[in-house]
Amino acid sequence: MSELPRLNGVIRTLEAGGTAFTTFASAEIENAVGLVSSGYDGIIFEMEHNPFDVKGLRDSLQFLLSRQQIVESGTLAPTVTPLVRIPPNGGEMNQWLAKQVLDIGFYGVVWPHVSTVEEARNAVSACRYPRPEDRPYLEPRGQRGDAPVAAARYWGIGTQDYYRVADVWPLNPQGEILVTIMCEEVRAIENLPKMLKEVPGIGVVLIGEGDLSQDLGHPRDYDHPVVVDAMRRIREACAEAGVVCGHPHGGTDNMEMLVEHGYRFVVAAPTRTYAALKEGRERTGRN
Repeated sequence: MSELPRLNGVIRTLEAGGTAFTTFASAEIENAVGLVSSGYDGIIFEMEHNPFDVKGLRDSLQFLLSRQQIVESGTLAPTVTPLVRIPPNGGEMNQWLAKQVLDIGFYGVVWPHVSTVEEARNAVSACRYPRPEDRPYLEPRGQRGDAPVAAARYWGIGTQDYYRVADVWPLNPQGEILVTIMCEEVRAIENLPKMLKEVPGIGVVLIGEGDLSQDLGHPRDYDHPVVVDAMRRIREACAEAGVVCGHPHGGTDNMEMLVEHGYRFVVAAPTRTYAALKEGRERTGRN
């Protein structure tokens, strides 16, 4: 089998040591069209606080494709990598939602409120196919059901090639699926070092500072010393484990601070001027 190009643009940026810039968006055709040429590495379709809309997700995937850009770039990789934040909290263990979005072609899943080793393992397992005992990267054991046809077609590769790369990164270096867990509770901070040690396959830890600040008793007071210290502890746990740490609210007012603090997965404000993206690229030398 020939070597495939790196398809997941967020992973491509992280592998190169860069900072990946993403944005949240609702699953609407107009958003997909507007973001195709935005310069973001990825777009996270928001299903946690929006209705779970499979048709909207399918339509958005199709309108993220640009035939002109595919021809000009000479690669199958999408210009903007589509990811999904699914509805359930980690404790709800709803693996079927991850299966459905991966089966239609998405390159990664953002799991809200993952706070224990069990929940983290469930998140990674849901995004992996089962494999024999003698294969590498066995744990966490995959639980994803077998229905690859639509996803392989969307990725532009054959079914067997899809099986080969439809695994989680960085556990499997060839993997094209990014598992992101959100750290949004005090107990998640306490459990994070153990989660990162015992559950390989977590690609990004995204801090949910809104919910975290609620749990800390200082709702949306992001400059409160208690909130600032909690976020520092999360960053340090990620750095110790060598796992990318992400921030959910990047803007022109805080981008310099985010880069200085070492966040390498930034969800920038989804303004159509893309000012936060421009600021972030300038700060990281990606003009």
